[in-house]
Amino acid sequence: MSNTTVSTDDILLKLCNSVSGVLSAATHTKIDHAAMVQKINKTSLKPDIGCFVIFDGGFSGLVIINFSANAAMEIYTDYLISMGMPADELATRHTSDEVCNVMGELMNQILGKFIATVSQDLQTSINQSQPKMLTVNQQLIISIEANLDNPVSRRVSFRTAKGNVFYLEFSIDETEFIQIKSFESSDDDFDPDTLIEQHQASIKQASTKQAKPIDDPLDNLDLLDELGI
Repeated sequence: MSNTTVSTDDILLKLCNSVSGVLSAATHTKIDHAAMVQKINKTSLKPDIGCFVIFDGGFSGLVIINFSANAAMEIYTDYLISMGMPADELATRHTSDEVCNVMGELMNQILGKFIATVSQDLQTSINQSQPKMLTVNQQLIISIEANLDNPVSRRVSFRTAKGNVFYLEFSIDETEFIQIKSFESSDDDFDPDTLIEQHQASIKQASTKQAKPIDDPLDNLDLLDELGI
């Protein structure tokens, strides 16, 4: 048997497929990622909405998704309308707590799918932190450190059905998985109906997960302290 090797960029592709799969199923639209990936020196939260998750276990890393206001509102609107919510009852500004709550829950689903895929395909397990979602103004960029020993950082662009662009930033300890014996990896059938049911329940409890715009860093001392800033 020839040994199969999985690199950090192969792991990134699994994450990109999770982002596209979850958001496409949630919105009932087509959301694609670029075929090219960009090497970057560090990851950061950028305007207009940024979300990050830190994970560890079999390997450690950091996932950030930076949404433009237009991309976030398109995903938020398409998702809730696909669930049958009237358009006139939806938030109209990306700074709304409801928009941040929905995008944070979608981020949670993305990482859940990614973790399940990693468990099946790489025979290892990782744990994620609770997603942190922030609205970021044009003057503020926050760098996130994940305390990685030998980090590899990448940026991938995504495009929504209406052409709005958002970016995934991924930083991971450089690693490689080598298959040393055969095993069966069961297919992870992605059920959009299950996703919708989970999000309907989470949206009803959204008042417990509020996100505030970062117009003044002094208003967000707890989170900034957590980031080591």
